Amino acid sequence: MPVIDSHYRPPFLLANGYVQSILPTLVRHIDCSHFQRERLDTHDGDFLDLDWSRTQNGSDSSSGSGSDIEYAGKTLLIISHGLEGHSRRPYVAGIVREANNKGWDALAWNFRSCSGEMNKTLRFYHSGATDDLQHVVEHAHKLGYQSIHLVGFSMGGNLSLLYVGRQGRAIPQYVKSVCAFSVPCDLSASARRLAERKNKIFMWRFLKDLRVKVEAKALDFPEQVSAEGYEEIKTFQHFDDRYTAPIHGFDDADDYWTQSSCKTVLTDIRIPALLVNAKNDPFLPAECFPYDEAMQSEWFSLEVPSSGGHVGFIEFNSDQSYWMEKRAIDFVERLVL
Repeated sequence: MPVIDSHYRPPFLLANGYVQSILPTLVRHIDCSHFQRERLDTHDGDFLDLDWSRTQNGSDSSSGSGSDIEYAGKTLLIISHGLEGHSRRPYVAGIVREANNKGWDALAWNFRSCSGEMNKTLRFYHSGATDDLQHVVEHAHKLGYQSIHLVGFSMGGNLSLLYVGRQGRAIPQYVKSVCAFSVPCDLSASARRLAERKNKIFMWRFLKDLRVKVEAKALDFPEQVSAEGYEEIKTFQHFDDRYTAPIHGFDDADDYWTQSSCKTVLTDIRIPALLVNAKNDPFLPAECFPYDEAMQSEWFSLEVPSSGGHVGFIEFNSDQSYWMEKRAIDFVERLVL
């Protein structure tokens, strides 16, 4: 499909990609106290924590109860967060709020180890773990939802697009669309970009947060995981070679990145799909702007605003919403019958 002409314009003095990427995490706060948590067991003896925000009270959402009739006619957004994020991040809570304002239900799920409690198994989460997303989608359908739309941010965007692309023509009829923002759709290229000196602060923060989980895994699985010498890890190449790849069955970091990059399956998508990546996103090099794939596909669209940073797209308005979540809602709304 043709590359979409973006109408996003950043506020005055906030066009810089680094400012757009950092500022929302410092100043934006959205109430999530109404979220209702459900623990979903996985097939391998682990769990996923799901946070629901439904537009009407009825059944006990935290237990996952409710009739098929109750949810059959409702639209549901399933939202996937970014690396070391969680369901209460402002960019997630923002889209939840906008969905509820439209009368739609929202399910913000937490990747393994990201809900505030360490998961049980050796594996945790990674960019190619579409089996977990599929489990969440199927669970929502079993509750009765017949109109499910996926929204993903950064790593969660890669995961959402990868899931839909891997499904191809076999995608369930109840999965209606996918919309993703700030996606490192070429993981190898993005990892190299984050290893650059100018992105040192981001790399440091990711590795600092991941260290807590590595140390927890080392305590639970001392024969398979060691945190010794972790301070020598400076890049995702080092981290994924040492931890992500061997824990999750990949040969090395390069094999993990190759198998888990959604760019390889974008032309296999068979439902309406939108990717929005800002030109000034500090995480994304040229390889993460799949112009050719968009031009070749009847289903996949690419939008490239000149500004927006990484999961930023700041906008000042009376309802305190950002352009990013309004863009997602607009995309879904055009498809909701």
